[in-house]
Amino acid sequence: MRGDVAYDDPVAVRLETGDVGGPAVVTGHVPMVGSVLEAGAVALEVNGRPVIVLPGDLPTYRTLRTGVSGPDVRQLRAALASLGIPAGDLASSTYDADVAEGVRALYRRVGYEPPLIDSDLIDAAKQARQELRAASDAVASAQRALASAAAGKPRSELIALDTAILVARATLSSVQAGCSAATPEEPCDEAGLLRAQGDLDAALAARQEAGTVDTSADSAALTSAQAALADAREAALEAENATLTPLPSSEVVFLASLPRRVDTVGAVRGGIVSGDVFTVSGANLEVRAKASGSDLELLQVGAIGSIEAPDGSDIRVTITQLGDVESGAAEEVEDKPSESPQESGANVVLGVTLQPELLGQLLGKNVRISVPVESTDGDVLAVPLAALTAGPGGQSRIELVRADGSTEIVDVQTGLAADGFAEVSAVDAELAAGDLVVVGAGAPGRGLGGTSATTNDGGKSAGGR
Repeated sequence: MRGDVAYDDPVAVRLETGDVGGPAVVTGHVPMVGSVLEAGAVALEVNGRPVIVLPGDLPTYRTLRTGVSGPDVRQLRAALASLGIPAGDLASSTYDADVAEGVRALYRRVGYEPPLIDSDLIDAAKQARQELRAASDAVASAQRALASAAAGKPRSELIALDTAILVARATLSSVQAGCSAATPEEPCDEAGLLRAQGDLDAALAARQEAGTVDTSADSAALTSAQAALADAREAALEAENATLTPLPSSEVVFLASLPRRVDTVGAVRGGIVSGDVFTVSGANLEVRAKASGSDLELLQVGAIGSIEAPDGSDIRVTITQLGDVESGAAEEVEDKPSESPQESGANVVLGVTLQPELLGQLLGKNVRISVPVESTDGDVLAVPLAALTAGPGGQSRIELVRADGSTEIVDVQTGLAADGFAEVSAVDAELAAGDLVVVGAGAPGRGLGGTSATTNDGGKSAGGR
């Protein structure tokens, strides 16, 4: 079969420019064909901003910022970690302060300022901090008010109330003493006794009231202030998180299997980004071909073949993948759907290593690929295919020419066929290398040869001897 020599896994690279906010102009860092893109490299500069290459299978489809979650965030964490940049919990799919700090470190590494934060978000965070301070002051004020209420009346007022109780008790005792010593001439002052008792009761009641303080209103005010503080703290946290460094979708491109070689460049300095900005491929060479029909049935991953070098020598190739023609998906032969060989087909990918001096001569060229699919275990006796005839019973046979010129028909068992020869072994006679056989219509032919036979079609036709 024939195939093209190229680098493996070609990929067309496009940029997501939806968040640029205007024309995406290429301002610098345009890669050259043949250059290699490493992880963490700046592949292109658009509107003065870098497009950074990171390892990953998922394509870029949105800007990553605070509040965003998904597998693309985990991919970013893993990419940063692969560059030695801390990015927090690698299992987390949420964009947080750890990821934002990792992004800032990435931009510092490539020599660019981190993406700017929207001024409205900065103002909102400032306002939220002010409201948080005000809420904190309100809680402190409510705490002081509750403490004052719980302490009750001032000490001087309590001393005065206690003194009034003592005076009232002394007055009552004096009146009671007078009533105890009452005589007809000096009767008991009943009115004074009742009045003294009332004064004492009033003094005791006043002292009791001064010692019992209702702080329910002050407690409710403190609870409300604390709830307002919690809300203000949450709002401030959200506002601060909104100012964390994002990763704009226009400033990153994820590529699998880095490093990558630049094959073609569609971006031009001063031009507007559109379509494929460049195409890249892997660092390994391969030969891509197609096989169909009965040939496909004979191929398997790991088979060894060769292509011809410009000097005529053979270069070793190895089948690494077989894929369906429509889908292009790689799969091993055993996994192919069972269908008629004539109706099936596959892309064949073969790995190849070229010397530097041969790279320029074969890269991009169409070459002939030979893949032996069967071989003998060593040298065997072989005859030209034209020397084989069929006997009355359908058995294979050859006609030997003896030294005296006589001929002899010998039944043979045939084996592998390749390059116009077939492996043979005598059934009831002796055969040796150098024996002459008749080829065609009774004409003496070529001798039996000792050869290691190979074939490309399971024993039907051509191949290497």
